[in-house]
Amino acid sequence: MTRWPDKIRDVTFASCYVYSPAGSSPVSVRSRLLRRLLKAGDARLMIRYAIRVRQQVAGRSPLAGFLCSTDALVPIPASTPQVAGAVSAAELLAMALIEAGLGQRLWQGLRRTTAVRKSATAAPGSRPTVSHHYHSFAVAPAAALPPRIVLIDDVVTKGRTLLAAAARLQEAFPTADIRAFALLRTMGFADGVERLLDPCVGEIRWRRGDAHRWP
Repeated sequence: MTRWPDKIRDVTFASCYVYSPAGSSPVSVRSRLLRRLLKAGDARLMIRYAIRVRQQVAGRSPLAGFLCSTDALVPIPASTPQVAGAVSAAELLAMALIEAGLGQRLWQGLRRTTAVRKSATAAPGSRPTVSHHYHSFAVAPAAALPPRIVLIDDVVTKGRTLLAAAARLQEAFPTADIRAFALLRTMGFADGVERLLDPCVGEIRWRRGDAHRWP
């Protein structure tokens, strides 16, 4: 197995909503519905939630100031190389955030060159590592990007994909401030969730050979 090149050890990330894979409470069930709708790529839903994110960014929540109108938003590519005409959920979310005033431009220069397994359908021991993700990405040349780049994804679990993507972008743009935003974060070790809206800012850290998300 190709080792993780250790280009970046931490990336700041934020999320707005939480998702419980197995909780039985009504809110946990709603969180799984939200995840399914996000994965289905409902553009109207993306716009609605982008407006909620803007309210959090402009208010006194933990997300205050995390995204701004001068950022370059970079959607995380799907798990396979892009098919012409296909639009990923992360790309739809990034476009909705820009429409809501939370970004200067959409930049699609981060690409998959090789496919990786989908974590949601892979067995626990066969999920893609940070190294797998890193080596599946390539970055297109760019004349100039804003000094702050925000990776955009629909759902974050451990954070392996975001950490690998941040490393690739930092390699290409060494002076850029690179951070990450996912609309929904997985609460895999919790019995359930009591509310969907639970904004946070935290870190994804490279520790003991893997990505670790906090919180």
